[in-house]
Amino acid sequence: MNACKTSGLELLTSAEMTHADQLAVKGGVPSLMLMENAGRAVAEEAMKMVSAGARIAVLCGPGNNGGDGFVAARLLRERGYDARVACLTGRDALKGDAVEMARRWAGECNPMQSITFEGTQLIVDALFGAGLSRAIAGDAAKIVAAANAGGVPILAVDVPSGLDGSTGAVIGPVIEATRTVTFFRRKPGHLLLPGRALCGDVVVSGIGIPREVLDEIGSTTFANTPELWRSAFPLLALSAHKYTRGHAVVVSGPAHATGAARLAARGALRIGAGLVTVASPRDAVAVNAAHLTAIMIAPFDGPDLGPVLTDARRNAVLVGPGNGVGCETAALTRAALASGAACVLDADALTSFAGTAGELFAAIAANCARRVVMTPHEGEFERLFGALPGSKLDRARAAAKLSGAVVVLKGSDTVIAAPDGFAAINENAPPTLATAGSGDVLAGFITGLLAQKIPAWVAACASVWLHGACADAFGPGLIAEDLPEVLPEVLAALT
Repeated sequence: MNACKTSGLELLTSAEMTHADQLAVKGGVPSLMLMENAGRAVAEEAMKMVSAGARIAVLCGPGNNGGDGFVAARLLRERGYDARVACLTGRDALKGDAVEMARRWAGECNPMQSITFEGTQLIVDALFGAGLSRAIAGDAAKIVAAANAGGVPILAVDVPSGLDGSTGAVIGPVIEATRTVTFFRRKPGHLLLPGRALCGDVVVSGIGIPREVLDEIGSTTFANTPELWRSAFPLLALSAHKYTRGHAVVVSGPAHATGAARLAARGALRIGAGLVTVASPRDAVAVNAAHLTAIMIAPFDGPDLGPVLTDARRNAVLVGPGNGVGCETAALTRAALASGAACVLDADALTSFAGTAGELFAAIAANCARRVVMTPHEGEFERLFGALPGSKLDRARAAAKLSGAVVVLKGSDTVIAAPDGFAAINENAPPTLATAGSGDVLAGFITGLLAQKIPAWVAACASVWLHGACADAFGPGLIAEDLPEVLPEVLAALT
């Protein structure tokens, strides 16, 4: 992995978090202390959400999640809040450390069927944790529905009950939280949709697990923030000139479909490539020339990119945006990969290999630079890879391993996966990015960073985050042309 500082950015699956707990206990941290600290974190967050003395309903399940709820209820009552506990099971059916924490709770443990939220200012959801493997049913399902319909803020413990913490998936009734308190590290389900939308604001509490347990777990999934890749981001040296900053090539479509390539080329130039050339079919030279100034044009004939790429200084190539689906685009893609330049394959370059993906993967394997990034949306992904099983994270990882390329599976929760298994989940993309051409600009950003010889996974992670940050900085009314123009502002803040 070519990432930089990762402390705090690791995302742990439910199984990895259980392992982290076990390692902490094995290292001498009492499990009851971990639960006490977790419950205290929940109580402290609850107190931020309501006024002093407020009535708080704490919904406790039978396992560790319920144990955290008992701790929170006790501490809230000690601080003068009207905390009331509703139990999904009797005290005799509790498990593990929850038995002791229920014993320390001096108040009533009301049956879940009897709970009402009249007069309640906050609900604490401590029913089920991140590892729930089946749909919530029976009385638990009824209380989930009542909590969601009650019009009362909900604070979830670890994850909203009903949400798979590893995948962000929902398999039945689920709590719709206002805020979620999780422990030690976030989980993929806090970032992947629909989980992210159901968690509300996510707060992370350390609870006493040593960071060193991560070394044994071997984290491979991260939240995509600048801390992950900032130190590898290119900075200008006094001795720099345009050729040291790399030369990106963007392959244009025919005369009626040139805009996507120009958007990408502008993105590559803005993100720092020293030179950018649009490789243009001859019938599109005039229309491209009419719109380009700092970006150069190199005409080519048919599917033969060879003459454009014979200059080794042209070291990064983007194929796909507006190129059209078919044999000619497939040939352009093979030519780009055969050149040895770093490659970004987007849109039509991917769909042109639907049904013949093995040919594309073989060409990627032969690319001597071994720096290839694919940027599919869900439709393009399925056309190329078929219906791979698992979560979005699982599918992106499998596709990267299968293809030998970094895969950027786009969306509001974009996943960036490398062939070696490392992956990052992005969370800063606003809905304004759902506009024509924004994906072309993203592909241009990645190409521009590859031209500056940034490792492929890092280039993809940085570009995805910057793409979201540009949209966020611009705000409402965004169109794709705005993204490269606001990038200098975002870069200035970053560096």
